Amino acid sequence: MTTIPIPTPTATPPDILRCAYMDIVVTDLARSRAFYVDVLGLVVTEESDTEIYLRSFEEFIHHNLVLRQGPVAAVAAMAFRVRAPEDVGLAEAWYQELGCRTERRTNGFVKGVGDSVRVEDPLGFPYEFFYSVDHVERLAWRYDLQGPGALVRLDHFNQVTPDVGRGRGYLEDLGFRVTEDIQDEDGVTYAAWMRRKDTVHDTALTGGDGPRMHHIAFSTHEKHNIIYICDKLGALRMSDVIERGPGRHGVSNAFYLYLRDPDGHRVEIYTQDYYTGDPDNPVVTWDVHDNQRRDWWGNAVVPSWYTDASLVLDLDGNPQPVIARTESSEMAVTVGADGFSYTRKDDVEHGFKLGHTL
Repeated sequence: MTTIPIPTPTATPPDILRCAYMDIVVTDLARSRAFYVDVLGLVVTEESDTEIYLRSFEEFIHHNLVLRQGPVAAVAAMAFRVRAPEDVGLAEAWYQELGCRTERRTNGFVKGVGDSVRVEDPLGFPYEFFYSVDHVERLAWRYDLQGPGALVRLDHFNQVTPDVGRGRGYLEDLGFRVTEDIQDEDGVTYAAWMRRKDTVHDTALTGGDGPRMHHIAFSTHEKHNIIYICDKLGALRMSDVIERGPGRHGVSNAFYLYLRDPDGHRVEIYTQDYYTGDPDNPVVTWDVHDNQRRDWWGNAVVPSWYTDASLVLDLDGNPQPVIARTESSEMAVTVGADGFSYTRKDDVEHGFKLGHTL
């Protein structure tokens, strides 16, 4: 794909600390509450007839997830916390120099968050940057409230975009650092993992039709917490919400589970990735044909994981148009009729496990 790179602003970028919350629209608030609160156990900070504010057990800011009643299931904002109040203004100026639409509200866009700016970024995603936020009780020590599947932190977002390389360059200008990526021998980039906090990622770019939101991810402490969630879903006769996993990723080395909420929004439950905070932390590049990149055990990736994702909204609340990816599809080159994958690169025979399980 030959595209024009996103220019690097001369303005100083904001100092981003971490991904902080996602604001999503759901079509049935009661059904979504049952999924996120009754099943997954997220903590309700406050709620009304039209919105619910949720947080994980170790969080001290007002929320990590906003569920908002609306007509079309979509993502209204992916929000990042910045280091100081003045970074909100830096974010506004940085995106304005790029020619992006911005909107700033000194009283915030949601409850519990003060001065913040939302932008339609160059890739079409709705980003928010904020510093001022209400503090709430951190429930890390409330083991009387935590169940065996407790979600303890918001870990990351994952975004679907047609041109990963273009998006990667823009996010590096914004201050993100790449930890891992997936490429082929021709240099096509299929995905990139990018971080601000000292883990594998705060957000990732996945190649596909976009802009769309692939998933939001919450962490547990250990693998057995994820196994419990699977057992609970089975006991509730809700195993059909499990899309993929449990398993271990090659990329990130984390143990994972992917679920779909009542509107189809994808939620990853995630644990045990690794530290990336040193300035010379090496980038890990995976061959797109290595069938252990997505699942360390070599299990097949279900097609919906590659094809399905959530719409994102512009600042007026309208769904952004979805642009097709023109570069190679990861699913096509590894699973499709012309694709192949390997477990040991020098083996003569290549095949994908999915073909052996039908």
